Amino acid sequence: MADSICAACDFPLRMIKIDRTLTPAALRGPVARLFALSGRKIEALQKTWDPAKGAPVFTVSGRYASRGWTEWTQGFQFGSALLQFAATGDTGALALGREGTRRHMAAHVSHTGVHDHGFNNISTYGLLRQLALAGEIAADEGELDFYELALKVSGAVQAARWTDLPGNLGYIYSFNGPHSLFADTIRSLRVLAVAHQLGHVLMGERDRRISLLDRLLRHAETTARYNVYFGRGRDLYDVRGRVAHESIFNLNDGSYRCPSSQQGYSPFTTWTRGLAWILCGYAEQLEFLDTLPRAAFSGHGGKPAMLARFLETARATADFYIEHTPVDGVPYWDTGAPGLARLGDYLDRPADPFNDCEPVDSSAAAIAAQGFVRLGHYLKTHRQPAAGARYMAAGLTIARTLFSDAYLATSPKHQGLLLHAVYHRPNGWDHVPKGRKVPCGESCLWGDYHARELALLLLRLAENKPYYTFFSP
Repeated sequence: MADSICAACDFPLRMIKIDRTLTPAALRGPVARLFALSGRKIEALQKTWDPAKGAPVFTVSGRYASRGWTEWTQGFQFGSALLQFAATGDTGALALGREGTRRHMAAHVSHTGVHDHGFNNISTYGLLRQLALAGEIAADEGELDFYELALKVSGAVQAARWTDLPGNLGYIYSFNGPHSLFADTIRSLRVLAVAHQLGHVLMGERDRRISLLDRLLRHAETTARYNVYFGRGRDLYDVRGRVAHESIFNLNDGSYRCPSSQQGYSPFTTWTRGLAWILCGYAEQLEFLDTLPRAAFSGHGGKPAMLARFLETARATADFYIEHTPVDGVPYWDTGAPGLARLGDYLDRPADPFNDCEPVDSSAAAIAAQGFVRLGHYLKTHRQPAAGARYMAAGLTIARTLFSDAYLATSPKHQGLLLHAVYHRPNGWDHVPKGRKVPCGESCLWGDYHARELALLLLRLAENKPYYTFFSP
């Protein structure tokens, strides 16, 4: 079952049972099945969605409902339709995603109150721009300019939500306020990357030109330093690869005060979706930063040092995920959730979505799987084939589980695509079916979106088509 041996105790470590024989081509059948289901799910949601109630967030008894918190999932709604087109050529899905972006996404471009620009706007304007540049959709110069203007503005608005820290650090602060740094935001850096790629800057007081790349790099370093642990004795719970959802700072002097968590069990346990955001975010930023010239890293220690830092962070979180997740690759919602103690050796067997103690989170698995695939691909193309093959196989192992009957919502009555997702366990927002004690059997929009994005990435790899990234066609 295990993938390695503990040198200190000479017995197998409990962890994901990585299938090293898997290839992207081996998953073409499950990927095709996923997109066949996906098309029907997108149509079903569109028929019942009421824009007046806000963006769909998660399902209740199989039907998508809204939450009205920050509307951070709107881009996943229309982005899912665009991914469907990118994978299958479904022109109906393209029309839905295109029109939905035009009619409903403008407010998200100029939204000053959230840290979610990369989620909403790369998934819509960003993907439309990619499809146009790749020649997969017809778009005249005016339409392409429209997408690029939206991305430039979104990147600048996101970068303006900024807290400076001493030592050339700083971060894009969460909706909790300027004192709060979320792990999630690392993946919203995509919009800063694309806006920088388009030659844009944030204009500050007295016409100061503020580099979006500089803020991306500073945010990423601050996140790695305070939200991610590296096993160096920072505190009593410093386990390599562990992630704190939130870091709190004293705004009077910029000093770090403590870890915190909004959606995890505690500041000293690891909320697995936060871990997944870190793993995926650093892995895909590695791919982007690798394309930049050395001169772009002036003032940040140089390109090799910065790439090494991103790689160190991605690998630490990847290893923690492998070692703290059941054998099939799907994690429970928090590695320290109290009910896990009642499940016995839960890491030695597949995750059980129907247990009575703690829910699993398939959305964390979908996000993490993409991170593993990207990390593996990066290492394999940078002369580290053995490590790259291991991480790639881990991502494929997770994908195989998620794309199976155990996790795909095959019922036509269910609007979701990926079952057994969790939104906000501490707040009790997730639906608990009758006769059950913990949430199960439901979907969330980000889980469905990331399952589709993962599937598109694997499809491109299987068919030897151009590698799918957020920053190039």
